[in-house]
Amino acid sequence: MQQETRAFGMRDKVGYMFGDFGNDFTFLFASSFLMVFYTKVMGISSAAVGTLFLVARFIDAFTDITMGRIVDKVKPAKDGRFRPWLRWVAGPVAIASFLMYQTFFIDSSMTVKIIYMYVTYILWGSVCYTAINIPYGSMASAITANPDERTALSTFRSVGATLANMVIGVAAPMIIYTADANGAQVIRNGGQIFPVVAGIFAVCAVACYLICYKCCTERVKIEPQQNAEPVSFGKALGSIISNRAMLGIIGAALFLLLSQLLIMGLNNFVYADYFGDIKALSTFNLLTTVCSLLTATVVGKISARFGKKESATVGVLASAAIYVLLFVIRTHNPWVFMILSTVGFLGLGFFNMVIWANITDVIDDAEVRNGKREDGTIYAVYSFARKVGQALAGGLSGYALAMIGYQETATVQTEEVLGGLYSIATLAPALMFVCVALMLGVVYPLSRKKVAENTAILQKRREQK
Repeated sequence: MQQETRAFGMRDKVGYMFGDFGNDFTFLFASSFLMVFYTKVMGISSAAVGTLFLVARFIDAFTDITMGRIVDKVKPAKDGRFRPWLRWVAGPVAIASFLMYQTFFIDSSMTVKIIYMYVTYILWGSVCYTAINIPYGSMASAITANPDERTALSTFRSVGATLANMVIGVAAPMIIYTADANGAQVIRNGGQIFPVVAGIFAVCAVACYLICYKCCTERVKIEPQQNAEPVSFGKALGSIISNRAMLGIIGAALFLLLSQLLIMGLNNFVYADYFGDIKALSTFNLLTTVCSLLTATVVGKISARFGKKESATVGVLASAAIYVLLFVIRTHNPWVFMILSTVGFLGLGFFNMVIWANITDVIDDAEVRNGKREDGTIYAVYSFARKVGQALAGGLSGYALAMIGYQETATVQTEEVLGGLYSIATLAPALMFVCVALMLGVVYPLSRKKVAENTAILQKRREQK
């Protein structure tokens, strides 16, 4: 009882941080290196990998929303409505991630490789990751009802992702890549390093999930929606279109994730092939991590003064300007590219810090308008949109590499391919950042004033019950 009534504090924030730390040990590793593993180690074409990512997202249209309804309808356990899923699914999601990077069938036929790729990727992303990520994301609404405290949870969640990026983005390239006799960047040990790294990250993910489970407390009582009608993908899509707040934040999040994952995915090829300097990539990831951690110290104050929507819009527009500059100057110096792109990452990092608080604002707004609290369903729809962004990033990356003539088995690419690679890696994120700003500034209606009004309305309703 004492644990259930413990006041919100640093323990919850740190615990929630570890939840996304655990998520991103598998998610960011897949976003950054799965395309590399499939193409450069297993010899599967980038177009085939891109198709896999798109197909999996169609499956997610059903699994994400189904999981959201399960979370909303299942009777809470003694340890909460959302927390139990962390201990139930931590092991399966780690095992599924580990299975994706196996090389024992590297000499098998292409048909066998593709079948194994589909089965393991869908098992991880569409089933296991969905089953833990949706309850984890929905849990923020149950930890606290205070908007400022939710912003703190969002900030700490993003710090967790930032720390995971530091480990994966800084250490993994140095471990996975090595230089051959000619100085070209190649995969270490013919790719046999991948199962080892994936196994280590899987164990780390489980540890982080368990820390999250132990440290977080659910305080806001959310009744199960036992009589709620099943939500089909069509109905969910209809609810998005009719809900301006959800439409705006989903659109912004989709383009945000698309830009972020394009940068992460293509950077492996830009630094290895265009610049021939994988150490600069590790430095870039380290610098963006430091900048994100510094941003976390001021994001609460900036958001409280100017609003989450307002400050994030300005930030992503600044990021767009930096990437346009990179496209124009077409530098061949990896350190110039690295420093400027680090500055350009700041706006993206700020929005990442507050976006999870935006989702709880959307959940509150829906409750104000229709009187129903559906954390799991709304978060599931949002999660699906993020996965669409992930799929589009992977798909576009794969198709773009194929379009410019990238040769997966070649150690050195042609000048035409390298030029196309640079253009895609700079111009595409810039366009995505502009789209994020438009969705936030024009479509998303939850300004600082509106969020405060919704909070006051819900607080009054709960006091009357």
